[in-house]
Amino acid sequence: MRRSRHQKGDGLPKTEGGIFVPILPEEPVPEPMTGAEAIDYIHSYHWLGSRPGLSRTFELLERMGNPERGLKFIHVVGTNGKGSTAAMLASILRAAGLRTGLYTSPYLRRFHERIRVDGEEISDAGLGEVAAFVRRHAEGMEDHPTEFELVTCIALEYFRRRGCGAVVLEAGLGGRLDSTNVIPPPEAAVVTNIGLDHTQQLGDTVELIAAEKAAVIKRGCVAVMYQQKPSVMEVAAAVCRAEGVPLRVADFSALRTLEDSRAGQRFDYGPFRDLRIGLLGAHQQRNAAVALETVLALRGRGWTIPDGAVRQGLEETRWPGRFEILGEAPWFVVDGGHNPQCAGTVAANLDTYFPGEKAVFLLGVLADKDYAGLIEQVASRAAGFVAVAPENPRALPAQALADCLRGCGLPVRVCGSVPEGVAAAREAAGPEGLVCALGSLYMTGTVRACFGREY
Repeated sequence: MRRSRHQKGDGLPKTEGGIFVPILPEEPVPEPMTGAEAIDYIHSYHWLGSRPGLSRTFELLERMGNPERGLKFIHVVGTNGKGSTAAMLASILRAAGLRTGLYTSPYLRRFHERIRVDGEEISDAGLGEVAAFVRRHAEGMEDHPTEFELVTCIALEYFRRRGCGAVVLEAGLGGRLDSTNVIPPPEAAVVTNIGLDHTQQLGDTVELIAAEKAAVIKRGCVAVMYQQKPSVMEVAAAVCRAEGVPLRVADFSALRTLEDSRAGQRFDYGPFRDLRIGLLGAHQQRNAAVALETVLALRGRGWTIPDGAVRQGLEETRWPGRFEILGEAPWFVVDGGHNPQCAGTVAANLDTYFPGEKAVFLLGVLADKDYAGLIEQVASRAAGFVAVAPENPRALPAQALADCLRGCGLPVRVCGSVPEGVAAAREAAGPEGLVCALGSLYMTGTVRACFGREY
């Protein structure tokens, strides 16, 4: 009988059918880290930045025993709406009785938000145990993985250990060279709304960016896409034809709004009736339509997802920081939008939920974003501005942002911190007014904390 690699022996090769079978020594169990130690280790490789290529992730996963091979994935890519769409899908699959993993980025307040099973964040103990396991393999590599690559591998190992029946995996940057693209063909590859962002890495046209995103479509999966600019959709369609993959496109003409207020939305979509979501904005109905098309695609592959689970999952979806109303007197809205496309959506939502009202905008942006384009989208809705710097090394200094804002001819105040900015914006708006915090997800968690909101 062949001995397992964990059986003790004399260390000499044994034979099995004439083939040498080495008896390997027992692998030491790594000493678990604390949650804080795990996060410190992950962030210690932040200096490596984003280095294109999948080779490091492939090597690390192979050293780990390829945890990704035993999982079924719904891979979500796009510029805008991919987090909301991923959250909806994870909630639906969980309501259908599947143990569901959800991997997202960035986080709002705690690193642990990025890795969830059945809606629960990874624990300190779980993070420490898995990070120690991954570190042991990563530190044996000549080319050490980057921060995002480490986190992706930690998530995949955690989902394997938790026995997830489905994993909703949100890409970080792009798709083709994103470390999440090391997975085998997913059950569904979902492409959400494409816009101009990360242009230095992905290309300076929406078609080039779409090509990077659509590269996650692999033979053997089904593709689902947000209905958008025809030239962008053709990019994905061409990949599908080349890979022999069926493509489903959300049909926004099949959406029918039943109710839309600050309390939430009710709508129909195709065969689905009287669905409810707490997320606000017409764009969230469109994101829901993409999630629903994905459900139909999964059903076509034999997944059991009852209508009741769809209804329950959408209604229970929580995705903070996306046109979220945090308070009244004054009304205070926060949105993590960071590019002109997102800002245009915020302006449209303000027209819907606060018609005719001017807002004091609390703005904080990253220096490498198109913040001039973002400002242009909301300037006509502004009564004034408060400029801050998000808590991120790539943040644009508040004074530099204020200098840009002064071109709008409206009052601008500079604040030294996000909490100070929240107080100043509320004071400027007055109890009858409206504040909208916008510009970066890296500031959103701090804004929410000022209102006592956790995740």
